[in-house]
Amino acid sequence: MMLQRILVVDDEPQIQRFLKPALIAAGFDVETAATAAEAKRLAATRAPALIVLDLGLPDGDGKVVIETVRAFSGVPIIVLSARDGETEKIEALDLGANDYVEKPFGIGELLARIRVALRQTPAEVTKSRLRFGTILLDLDHRRVTLDETEVHLTPKEFDLFALLAANAEKVVTHRQALTQIWGAAHGDDVQYLRVVIGQLRAKLEADPKTPRHLLNEMGVGYRLVP
Repeated sequence: MMLQRILVVDDEPQIQRFLKPALIAAGFDVETAATAAEAKRLAATRAPALIVLDLGLPDGDGKVVIETVRAFSGVPIIVLSARDGETEKIEALDLGANDYVEKPFGIGELLARIRVALRQTPAEVTKSRLRFGTILLDLDHRRVTLDETEVHLTPKEFDLFALLAANAEKVVTHRQALTQIWGAAHGDDVQYLRVVIGQLRAKLEADPKTPRHLLNEMGVGYRLVP
Protein backbone atom coordinates (compact mmCIF):
# COMPACT_ATOMS: atom_id res chain seq x y z
CA MET A 1 0.00 0.00 0.00
CA MET A 2 1.40 3.40 -1.02
CA LEU A 3 1.86 5.85 1.85
CA GLN A 4 0.21 9.26 1.67
CA ARG A 5 2.84 11.94 1.10
CA ILE A 6 2.98 15.07 3.27
CA LEU A 7 5.04 18.08 2.26
CA VAL A 8 6.41 19.96 5.29
CA VAL A 9 7.47 23.53 4.48
CA ASP A 10 9.45 25.21 7.27
CA ASP A 11 12.86 26.88 7.40
CA GLU A 12 13.46 26.00 11.06
CA PRO A 13 15.67 22.86 11.18
CA GLN A 14 14.39 21.95 14.64
CA ILE A 15 10.79 21.90 13.40
CA GLN A 16 11.72 19.66 10.48
CA ARG A 17 13.75 17.37 12.77
CA PHE A 18 10.75 17.08 15.09
CA LEU A 19 7.97 16.82 12.51
CA LYS A 20 9.47 14.45 9.93
CA PRO A 21 10.04 11.44 12.23
CA ALA A 22 6.71 12.04 13.98
CA LEU A 23 4.85 11.97 10.66
CA ILE A 24 6.79 8.93 9.44
CA ALA A 25 5.95 7.13 12.70
CA ALA A 26 2.28 8.00 12.06
CA GLY A 27 2.45 6.19 8.70
CA PHE A 28 3.12 9.01 6.22
CA ASP A 29 5.75 9.54 3.53
CA VAL A 30 7.38 12.96 4.11
CA GLU A 31 9.02 15.52 1.82
CA THR A 32 10.54 18.71 3.23
CA ALA A 33 11.18 22.19 1.87
CA ALA A 34 12.77 25.23 3.52
CA THR A 35 11.87 27.95 0.99
CA ALA A 36 8.77 29.16 -0.85
CA ALA A 37 10.36 28.39 -4.23
CA GLU A 38 11.16 24.82 -3.22
CA ALA A 39 7.68 24.39 -1.76
CA LYS A 40 6.00 25.49 -4.99
CA ARG A 41 8.23 23.19 -7.05
CA LEU A 42 7.58 20.14 -4.85
CA ALA A 43 3.85 20.85 -4.64
CA ALA A 44 3.72 20.80 -8.44
CA THR A 45 6.04 17.84 -9.05
CA ARG A 46 5.59 15.45 -6.12
CA ALA A 47 1.78 15.28 -5.73
CA PRO A 48 1.59 15.58 -1.94
CA ALA A 49 -1.63 14.47 -0.25
CA LEU A 50 -1.32 17.39 2.20
CA ILE A 51 0.95 20.38 2.84
CA VAL A 52 2.02 21.66 6.28
CA LEU A 53 3.15 25.23 5.67
CA ASP A 54 4.98 27.84 7.74
CA LEU A 55 4.31 31.45 6.70
CA GLY A 56 7.70 32.92 7.63
CA LEU A 57 9.94 31.64 4.84
CA PRO A 58 13.31 33.19 3.92
CA ASP A 59 12.42 33.97 0.29
CA GLY A 60 8.85 35.19 0.74
CA ASP A 61 5.60 34.98 2.65
CA GLY A 62 4.08 31.53 2.85
CA LYS A 63 0.74 33.00 1.76
CA VAL A 64 2.23 33.28 -1.75
CA VAL A 65 2.70 29.51 -1.68
CA ILE A 66 -1.00 29.08 -0.86
CA GLU A 67 -1.97 31.29 -3.80
CA THR A 68 0.34 29.46 -6.20
CA VAL A 69 -0.77 25.98 -5.15
CA ARG A 70 -4.45 26.92 -5.26
CA ALA A 71 -4.02 27.89 -8.92
CA PHE A 72 -3.53 24.23 -9.84
CA SER A 73 -4.49 22.01 -6.89
CA GLY A 74 -7.05 21.53 -4.13
CA VAL A 75 -4.56 19.65 -1.94
CA PRO A 76 -5.27 20.43 1.74
CA ILE A 77 -2.95 23.00 3.31
CA ILE A 78 -2.47 23.33 7.07
CA VAL A 79 -0.68 26.51 8.10
CA LEU A 80 1.72 26.04 11.01
CA SER A 81 2.88 29.46 12.17
CA ALA A 82 4.03 31.56 15.11
CA ARG A 83 1.90 34.42 13.78
CA ASP A 84 -1.15 34.44 16.04
CA GLY A 85 -2.92 37.59 14.83
CA GLU A 86 -6.51 37.18 13.69
CA THR A 87 -5.81 39.08 10.45
CA GLU A 88 -3.03 36.63 9.49
CA LYS A 89 -5.33 33.67 10.09
CA ILE A 90 -8.18 35.17 8.08
CA GLU A 91 -5.89 36.04 5.15
CA ALA A 92 -4.41 32.53 5.03
CA LEU A 93 -7.81 30.86 5.22
CA ASP A 94 -9.32 33.21 2.63
CA LEU A 95 -6.47 32.38 0.24
CA GLY A 96 -7.36 28.69 0.50
CA ALA A 97 -5.66 27.21 3.57
CA ASN A 98 -7.78 24.49 5.17
CA ASP A 99 -6.61 24.98 8.76
CA TYR A 100 -4.34 27.15 10.91
CA VAL A 101 -2.28 25.82 13.84
CA GLU A 102 -0.27 28.15 16.05
CA LYS A 103 3.28 27.44 17.23
CA PRO A 104 4.09 26.01 19.70
CA PHE A 105 1.85 23.04 18.98
CA GLY A 106 1.28 19.48 20.14
CA ILE A 107 1.98 16.70 17.66
CA GLY A 108 -1.19 14.89 18.72
CA GLU A 109 -3.35 17.87 17.81
CA LEU A 110 -1.55 18.35 14.49
CA LEU A 111 -1.96 14.68 13.55
CA ALA A 112 -5.68 14.87 14.38
CA ARG A 113 -6.07 17.92 12.13
CA ILE A 114 -4.14 16.18 9.34
CA ARG A 115 -6.44 13.16 9.54
CA VAL A 116 -9.52 15.39 9.40
CA ALA A 117 -8.18 17.31 6.38
CA LEU A 118 -7.35 14.10 4.52
CA ARG A 119 -10.80 12.62 5.22
CA GLN A 120 -12.42 15.71 3.75
CA THR A 121 -10.31 15.64 0.59
CA PRO A 122 -11.63 13.93 -2.56
CA ALA A 123 -9.20 11.26 -3.77
CA GLU A 124 -8.95 12.79 -7.24
CA VAL A 125 -7.39 15.99 -5.87
CA THR A 126 -4.10 14.23 -5.23
CA LYS A 127 -3.96 11.91 -8.25
CA SER A 128 -0.39 11.31 -9.30
CA ARG A 129 -0.75 9.79 -12.78
CA LEU A 130 -1.56 12.17 -15.61
CA ARG A 131 -1.98 11.32 -19.29
CA PHE A 132 -1.40 13.59 -22.30
CA GLY A 133 -2.14 11.67 -25.48
CA THR A 134 0.34 8.77 -25.47
CA ILE A 135 2.47 10.41 -22.74
CA LEU A 136 1.92 9.15 -19.18
CA LEU A 137 3.38 11.08 -16.23
CA ASP A 138 3.81 9.18 -12.95
CA LEU A 139 4.61 11.72 -10.23
CA ASP A 140 5.00 9.18 -7.43
CA HIS A 141 7.77 7.29 -9.23
CA ARG A 142 9.11 10.25 -11.24
CA ARG A 143 8.61 8.33 -14.47
CA VAL A 144 7.43 9.34 -17.93
CA THR A 145 6.39 6.83 -20.58
CA LEU A 146 5.69 7.41 -24.27
CA ASP A 147 3.65 4.73 -26.04
CA GLU A 148 4.21 2.56 -22.91
CA THR A 149 8.01 2.86 -23.23
CA GLU A 150 9.84 4.65 -20.40
CA VAL A 151 11.60 7.85 -21.42
CA HIS A 152 14.65 8.96 -19.44
CA LEU A 153 14.32 12.58 -18.31
CA THR A 154 16.91 14.58 -16.40
CA PRO A 155 15.74 15.99 -13.04
CA LYS A 156 15.20 19.46 -14.57
CA GLU A 157 13.33 18.01 -17.55
CA PHE A 158 11.05 16.01 -15.27
CA ASP A 159 10.38 18.92 -12.91
CA LEU A 160 9.52 21.27 -15.78
CA PHE A 161 7.24 18.72 -17.45
CA ALA A 162 5.52 18.03 -14.12
CA LEU A 163 5.03 21.76 -13.53
CA LEU A 164 3.45 22.19 -16.96
CA ALA A 165 1.30 19.08 -16.37
CA ALA A 166 0.05 20.47 -13.04
CA ASN A 167 -1.08 23.56 -14.96
CA ALA A 168 -2.32 21.68 -18.03
CA GLU A 169 -3.79 23.92 -20.75
CA LYS A 170 -2.77 27.02 -18.78
CA VAL A 171 0.15 29.23 -19.73
CA VAL A 172 3.09 28.95 -17.33
CA THR A 173 5.11 32.14 -17.72
CA HIS A 174 8.87 32.13 -18.23
CA ARG A 175 9.41 33.69 -14.81
CA GLN A 176 7.07 31.24 -13.04
CA ALA A 177 8.86 28.25 -14.52
CA LEU A 178 12.36 29.63 -13.94
CA THR A 179 11.80 30.62 -10.33
CA GLN A 180 10.06 27.36 -9.42
CA ILE A 181 12.56 25.05 -11.15
CA TRP A 182 15.86 26.97 -11.01
CA GLY A 183 15.18 29.42 -8.16
CA ALA A 184 14.51 33.15 -7.84
CA ALA A 185 18.06 34.09 -8.89
CA HIS A 186 17.37 32.69 -12.39
CA GLY A 187 14.02 34.37 -13.00
CA ASP A 188 15.28 36.09 -16.16
CA ASP A 189 17.42 33.27 -17.61
CA VAL A 190 14.98 32.35 -20.37
CA GLN A 191 17.66 30.47 -22.29
CA TYR A 192 17.73 27.80 -19.56
CA LEU A 193 14.05 27.24 -20.21
CA ARG A 194 14.38 27.13 -24.00
CA VAL A 195 17.09 24.48 -23.78
CA VAL A 196 15.07 22.18 -21.52
CA ILE A 197 11.87 22.65 -23.55
CA GLY A 198 13.86 21.72 -26.65
CA GLN A 199 15.12 18.58 -24.92
CA LEU A 200 11.60 17.63 -23.81
CA ARG A 201 10.21 18.10 -27.31
CA ALA A 202 13.00 15.94 -28.75
CA LYS A 203 12.13 13.15 -26.32
CA LEU A 204 8.32 13.39 -26.22
CA GLU A 205 7.03 14.95 -29.42
CA ALA A 206 6.54 12.97 -32.66
CA ASP A 207 7.84 16.02 -34.56
CA PRO A 208 9.80 18.37 -32.29
CA LYS A 209 9.71 21.14 -34.92
CA THR A 210 5.91 21.20 -34.92
CA PRO A 211 5.04 20.22 -31.33
CA ARG A 212 1.56 19.03 -30.51
CA HIS A 213 1.75 19.04 -26.69
CA LEU A 214 4.50 21.43 -25.54
CA LEU A 215 3.39 24.73 -27.02
CA ASN A 216 5.14 28.10 -27.00
CA GLU A 217 3.18 31.23 -26.12
CA MET A 218 5.41 33.76 -27.82
CA GLY A 219 7.16 36.06 -25.39
CA VAL A 220 5.07 34.80 -22.45
CA GLY A 221 5.77 31.17 -21.61
CA TYR A 222 4.74 27.59 -22.38
CA ARG A 223 1.59 25.49 -22.22
CA LEU A 224 1.04 21.73 -22.13
CA VAL A 225 -2.04 20.44 -23.92
CA PRO A 226 -3.40 16.84 -24.25
